[in-house]
Formats: sequence, structure tokens, C-alpha cells
Amino acid sequence: MTNKSVKVLIVDDSDVIKKSLEEFFRGYDFSVYTCSDGLEGLRLAAEKKPDLIFLDLMMPNVNGLKMLEVKNVLSDIKDIPVIVISGNTVKSNVIAAMEAGATKVISKPIEERILKEAVNEILSGEFFDSSSSSSSLLITNEESKQIKEDLLQVFLKSFPEIKHKIADAMRRRDAEDLKNYIHQIKGAGGTIGYPELTELSREVMNLAFATPSDWVFAEIKTSKIFRKIEEIKKQLKKR
Repeated sequence: MTNKSVKVLIVDDSDVIKKSLEEFFRGYDFSVYTCSDGLEGLRLAAEKKPDLIFLDLMMPNVNGLKMLEVKNVLSDIKDIPVIVISGNTVKSNVIAAMEAGATKVISKPIEERILKEAVNEILSGEFFDSSSSSSSLLITNEESKQIKEDLLQVFLKSFPEIKHKIADAMRRRDAEDLKNYIHQIKGAGGTIGYPELTELSREVMNLAFATPSDWVFAEIKTSKIFRKIEEIKKQLKKR
């Protein structure tokens, strides 16, 4: 098997991780497919039949563990190896991932040497000269900063549509839709360097939406999210 014939699927809702892994593997002539949730990951896995899947655990709609469980009962994709990439590799998370069918678990931020060794080991080949690889991170701080700047612009461009969908979900009192759209902001918050957005979004997503007061609380928090994003826009204009 040559690098050109190897197909890699990356399933992660972090745009920084997706972009850095995609650029890394394309740099070695791998074929790369990406998506942001487990449901789309299952579809792509069935359609593209990748040789290796990289999978995040925390994602909207169908999370990583659920994707693993479903994948393992589908005969045409159940044997595809999966490397779980997680920012929280405490023992319980690693055990849960391995029990769900992961082949290996590696932690974020991803070290290039560990990544290369894992791919060589799992695919039983020498796709990289891992012995000469440094222990540097897959993306440097400067590269991460530039990616965040680029993704911030993408996020702000798409925000009006997301805002409209959130407002519509609030109007319809559709908790599932609301949480899905808020999750997009939650994931983007850390990605673009604004953890306040992540924390506000988390507070909304943790609501049970079982009482009218939950919806009042959600309205307060979503208003704060909207105001924070408007502040970000103003800050950028002053640069």
C-alpha cells in the first residue's frame, strides 16, 4: 500500500483539528475526507471505505462513542481501525473508547511523532520515517493563531444564519434544534479563542428545558452570546 492509495477519514467538530490533520496527511499524499459529526462520519465511512478513521468523542448529533457502537455492527465498515483523538484522556475516557471499539487513543494537542507511529503501527507499513520525527506538536502556536484568525472570519460570516436558526428554535420551543445550533457556537468558541462563548453555550446545552424558567434562562444566555459576538465584530474593526 502506498501513501497515495491510503484513505483517511477525520471526524471532528473542531475546525482547527480537521484542517491541521487534513493538511498534514495531504502533505504526504494521503486521500483525506472530513466531517463534523458521527452521523456524517458513518455515511462517509460506508461510502468511501477509508483505511483509517480519526474520531473525536465530543460532537453534536451522534457523538464519537455512539458512532463507534453503530460502526461496529455494520458489516462493511466494522473492521476499519479507529484512532480516537481526545482532549480528555483520563483513564475512564480511554477505557470507554476502547470498549466501544477504538483501536488506539491519542491525546490533544497531537504530537507529530506519536501520530506517525500510530499510523505506521495500525496500517502495518512505513508511511512515515517515524524514527526521525521530532516530538513537536502537529501545529505550532503561530500556525494555530493564523488558523484561528481564518476560522474566526468564517464563523462571523456564517453567524447571521446561525443566529436566525437559534431565534427560530427559541420561538418554536424546539430544545433539540436549539442545542444543535448552540453546539456550533460552543465548538467555535474554543476554536476561535473565545472561551466565554463556549461557557455560555454549555450553560444553555445543560438545561433540561422541562420548565418555562429554563426557556427564560436560555433567552438570557443566548442574548449574552449574541452581544459577545457583536463585541468581537467591533473589536476586529478597530484593529
